[in-house]
Amino acid sequence: MTTASVKQEARKLGLATIRRRETPEPAAGLAHLNPRLARVLAARGINDPAQLNHDLAALLPPAGMPDLERAAELIADAVEAGRQILVVGDFDADGATATALCLRALTAMGATRVDFRIPDRQRHGYGLSPALLEEMEVAPDLVLTVDNGVSAHAGVAAAKAMGCQVVVSDHHLPSDTLPGADAIVNPNRADANFESGALAGVGVAFYLLAAVRAELDRRDWFAERQRPNLASWLDLVALGTVADVVELDDNNRRLVAQGLARIRAQQCTPGILALFAEAGRDPREAQSSALGFAIGPRLNAAGRLENMRLGVECLLADDPAKARRLAAELDRINRERRSVERDMLETVAADLERALGGQGDTPPKQATDWVRYDPGFHPGVIGIVAGRLKTRWVRPVFVFAPAEVGNDNGLLKGSGRSIPGIHLRDLLVEIDARHPGLIEGFGGHAMAAGLSLDSGRIEAFRAAFAAVMARFEARLPHGREVLTDGPLAAEDFHLDFVSLLDRHGPWGTGFPEPLFDNAFEVIDKTALKGGKHWRLSVRPVDAPAGRPLDAIWFNAPDPLPPGRHWQIAYRPAIDSFRGQRRLKLFVETALPVR
Repeated sequence: MTTASVKQEARKLGLATIRRRETPEPAAGLAHLNPRLARVLAARGINDPAQLNHDLAALLPPAGMPDLERAAELIADAVEAGRQILVVGDFDADGATATALCLRALTAMGATRVDFRIPDRQRHGYGLSPALLEEMEVAPDLVLTVDNGVSAHAGVAAAKAMGCQVVVSDHHLPSDTLPGADAIVNPNRADANFESGALAGVGVAFYLLAAVRAELDRRDWFAERQRPNLASWLDLVALGTVADVVELDDNNRRLVAQGLARIRAQQCTPGILALFAEAGRDPREAQSSALGFAIGPRLNAAGRLENMRLGVECLLADDPAKARRLAAELDRINRERRSVERDMLETVAADLERALGGQGDTPPKQATDWVRYDPGFHPGVIGIVAGRLKTRWVRPVFVFAPAEVGNDNGLLKGSGRSIPGIHLRDLLVEIDARHPGLIEGFGGHAMAAGLSLDSGRIEAFRAAFAAVMARFEARLPHGREVLTDGPLAAEDFHLDFVSLLDRHGPWGTGFPEPLFDNAFEVIDKTALKGGKHWRLSVRPVDAPAGRPLDAIWFNAPDPLPPGRHWQIAYRPAIDSFRGQRRLKLFVETALPVR
């Protein structure tokens, strides 16, 4: 088939096309590696073996992190004097892990009065806010924000008016002016010289706590008490980093690799072990994908539908039985979240069916239809739904819901997700400049953004969004596409090669998990869950005498590609069941080969 006919067939079947990465020649320093592994690493920017060193000693030094020493001094003063420290986190997995990390580490350092607050998404809004502080019966001596605070001008001012010292620990992009905190630790400040701005909120908190411990060391604070090993809680850092979908640059990969090693050794917090149990995953074989797709969502669900305090308490639980009870409750909320998400996606599909005669995975042609709103949508799930639609349509998408469940106050909350080449926050800046007052408030970055809007102005926003998107029409892809690392040789379809790939992770955002493609003969197909998923038996066409391989295709299209020979893009993995380990291919997409 020609390239054009393949793409046409893919669009007809609602499938992604397959494109192989352009891979640079591996550096001489990688010559000792398996050549296919070296090719994979070179395609991800690895050109020096030092980049594969995951030892803690190889972590970037803290030099260049603004206000780090000042923040450490203030927190150390509070610990020494027995003052009240209040940690204010965010209601996502990054904020929850950062909060739990601070509670565990500060308590281990000798802090006797440390507590936390997580804002309620509907009552308080995001981060440190006056509404959150108004509920405090007694003002704390020091407020420490984690994974928020760099834009909390009103919240910081309110805390200062109460007589609190304020230390902000955050990783989000700041605006032109910073709040009036006593210290603001953020690697993305304009005056920062730290070598990586990719740290998650929990990563920034880890660096800050290391500085606090160093400051207490200088004061001989640990002469008569045990000095804690902060590496003991790198499982929390790994979970928050992966769940927040930050770039896994060299430094973040070291943090995640160290945390995964502790999880595999089951030397981690009981709450994380309990979440693995609820997800039906074996922590001894933990990979970053489990943190991103099984553990993180269960933690995030509490902040989306209820209150993230439950998630933090699970991560703080030392009693395994209590941790398991809390993890079971988080699993229940996550199942509810999936149900809400499914209902919202079905509503979008029904709307398009009525208005446009059905679309399936084909994106609506008009950009106004990439902005979705329904009064029955839940504000805690709009970001997930926007992400699902963005992936399905390969278009930037905004999804709106009433700002408060059951309270029609006329304010809408919106969440957007974008595609490479279209910077979502810049897009909102342009809309705001063209139509002053249309948007109540907004923030975000290239791939994700949030905003608030008066309900009566949703159509005006749709029109404004479409007008700006008209400038980007040439950047819009014609269909979904997956990038692969090319074919595997017959000898690579082996557990040893998959183990080799696993050892050279962790894989994730900015360091994508290896994806390969080969031509296969499809020997057998078995429908699962009424045809939603398929179990396949396949054999590489260039190894006709080879043994068949097991593959599974989740959320497969209907109908499946025709014929017996398919070009399949897949991820090889080790499947463990009842003590047996075997190779399994997880299908990303497949196209007929003629």
